Amino acid sequence: MDSLGPRIKELQLEANLNKAALARRVGVSDVTISYWESGAIRQIGHERLVALAQALDCPLSRLLEGGREHHPAPLILRRQPPAPWQNSTAGGIEIPTALLSATLRQDPQWHKECYLLTPAPGDTFDFLTDNDLIAVAPTERFRQPGLYLVEEDERLSVRRVSRGDDGSLRFSKQHDDTSYAADPDSRLLGMLLARWQASAL
Repeated sequence: MDSLGPRIKELQLEANLNKAALARRVGVSDVTISYWESGAIRQIGHERLVALAQALDCPLSRLLEGGREHHPAPLILRRQPPAPWQNSTAGGIEIPTALLSATLRQDPQWHKECYLLTPAPGDTFDFLTDNDLIAVAPTERFRQPGLYLVEEDERLSVRRVSRGDDGSLRFSKQHDDTSYAADPDSRLLGMLLARWQASAL
């Protein structure tokens, strides 16, 4: 862990956090963060390392070992904008063609890169449950009816999106059969391509 200090600093910059904000998220003082970065404190307990990785929105292995992850790790989906991939250096994954609808497979402008997301603890989203893992393809364009990650009322939400008879976008919530017109300030951020739910084996 000799290079842990510089790695903390690098990840802090990538996460666009100052020392005080990072310290608040981890539950330590900003002086402690400085000591970690400088190497003055070389031993960091497991709980603090886990909290630090969560605060930096990176896998623990990247914090400890450095380098880019070769295996995609889920990004944390929070209700507060921006979309997780917009503030992250995490790479996307290529979704298998079999998971795409026929419409998307035939769309020449469709790119297959997407991101794995999981809801943050305590943040609830329509159509998702705790510990769900979803594949979301960034797009601001309506491509087909389905579930989308949207920004509305300065919050992130998952909505079923369709097109009305007049061509306007219509949103609906999970337990509501009626749809409503998308607010002019609302925008599509990504289309949900797949969802996996955790269950006991």
